[in-house]
Amino acid sequence: MKKIFEYLPELEGDESEYIGRIIEDMPEEEAKMFSNIYRSRRKDPILLLVLALIGLFGVAGIHRFFVGHIGMGILYLLTCGLCFIGTIVDMINYKNFAFEYNRKIAQDLLKDFN
Repeated sequence: MKKIFEYLPELEGDESEYIGRIIEDMPEEEAKMFSNIYRSRRKDPILLLVLALIGLFGVAGIHRFFVGHIGMGILYLLTCGLCFIGTIVDMINYKNFAFEYNRKIAQDLLKDFN
């Protein structure tokens, strides 16, 4: 678990635990490489919250486009964020929303490393 604080100090909570478990058994060089690639591809939860706020007062669904949910992004655009309810729910669950995306990124990276 020490490696995670050394390589990715910006991670918090569930994401930190999840990535820590992935890199704890990796050799030093592989863990560094994984951490650098993961850092460049992950989405920051605060950025998703800001994008959802912009969607609430402007273009609804941009946070969905940002994480690759194109269909939901279009639906949010056409329905004003499902009458603002979907956008508000996403704002409340922004950490889980970001972790879901980041977990998928980590799994894809792990496939590349194995």
